[in-house]
Amino acid sequence: MEVEQQLTNKELRKNIFVIVWPVFVEVLLGALFGMVDMMMVGKIPGDTAAAVSAVGMTNQPMFLGLSLIQALNVGGTAIIARYFGAKKYNRMGSILKHVMILAMVFCVTPTAILMLIFAPEILSLLGGDATVINVGVDYFRIVTIGFIFQSLSFTVTAALRGIGETKIPMKNNIIANSCNVLGNAILIYGMFGFPALGVTGAAIATAASNLIAMVLNVRYILSGKSILKLDFKEKFEFRAEVMRDLVRIGIPTALEQMALRFGVIMFLKIVSGLGNNVYAAHQIALNVLSLSYSPAQAFGITASSLMGQSLGAKDEKLAERYTKMCQRIGLMLAIMMSASIYFGATFLAGMYTDNVEIIQNTVIALSIVAFVQPFQSHQLITSGALRGAGDTVWPLIAIFIGSCVIRLSVGYVFVNFFGWGLAGAWYAVFIDQFIRDMIILLRFRSGRWKNIRIA
Repeated sequence: MEVEQQLTNKELRKNIFVIVWPVFVEVLLGALFGMVDMMMVGKIPGDTAAAVSAVGMTNQPMFLGLSLIQALNVGGTAIIARYFGAKKYNRMGSILKHVMILAMVFCVTPTAILMLIFAPEILSLLGGDATVINVGVDYFRIVTIGFIFQSLSFTVTAALRGIGETKIPMKNNIIANSCNVLGNAILIYGMFGFPALGVTGAAIATAASNLIAMVLNVRYILSGKSILKLDFKEKFEFRAEVMRDLVRIGIPTALEQMALRFGVIMFLKIVSGLGNNVYAAHQIALNVLSLSYSPAQAFGITASSLMGQSLGAKDEKLAERYTKMCQRIGLMLAIMMSASIYFGATFLAGMYTDNVEIIQNTVIALSIVAFVQPFQSHQLITSGALRGAGDTVWPLIAIFIGSCVIRLSVGYVFVNFFGWGLAGAWYAVFIDQFIRDMIILLRFRSGRWKNIRIA
């Protein structure tokens, strides 16, 4: 313990980057592939706005379903990280089994059934008109099949991140995402004798890539090459205290993600009232934003892993130092990304579409995204650290206040009363992210996350 407490800043940075760089590459390339995916859809001949809007609307309920899975994964990561830090390696495989069973029985199966049956109604609820629904229903249902594979893959990846093993998930996801882009090119536009399937082709490629990622990740965890062992031949031993900790940590995270998605979906209804071209521009801006906070996601995941491991080793000071180092490095990268977005807005918008109105609205949104990004990045990193400690209630509070109260009320006023259009919507996003960041930062500085105990 004395050795860990005497780590220099250089050693801290080294330990952080051992974990963060594979996560960063994975998240960044995942976002880039998502951009390419959207760009390919945006170039489909015909109604570009309807195609982009259909994909964007489908993403929201899909993200909600995945967020429920990730809520359980947060608990699994936190517990596995603590066992890893305490050198209780023999307990980690059992935790992963508990998470997988909970996820498949209570989240994946019911969510997939609902999305398959009620796809048209869900798209309509999100504000899609007849054209968008017609384009998006088949896409929605096919991607839902991929959601099942993606959920299991995410669970394995989260467990590996808990022990700081990030290179294998990175490699596997690069392979899967590369297959997705290749599949898009073949199936969207009709290459090598395949029919041009448009948006439906994009859905098939996405579902297939999720299956590939799942197979690669599960195969690795069963191979015995990792210190995290998983053997389905061993008898499963149900442990009530594990379920209790998973639920205690996971429920606030699940509520947090539900609040976030509710806020996002209701906010999309506000924006969709501005017309398909403006809505398409909004989706493009969201797509660019998801790329820009890739470093923050990577550092948030790293902070979560190192926080859990440090607390497992009973070194609270080290946990705090790791988090502050992640915050500083992540914020510097966020500022650099913001400058790139601000000065490259027109170029970025033109990469997605040739529609002049969509480009003009996208540039307006991206000029505000550049200022949103540093606050969002900072709170993502700090929230990741709190989750690693098992402190998931305050991220829920921050999300509820910011996304469900501030963003919706201010956005509605700015768009419908002040008439500021898409710019007004993104001003509301800025205020939301600023307030969220302040809430999360105050919670971290209080130090109360140090008092959370896990069985």
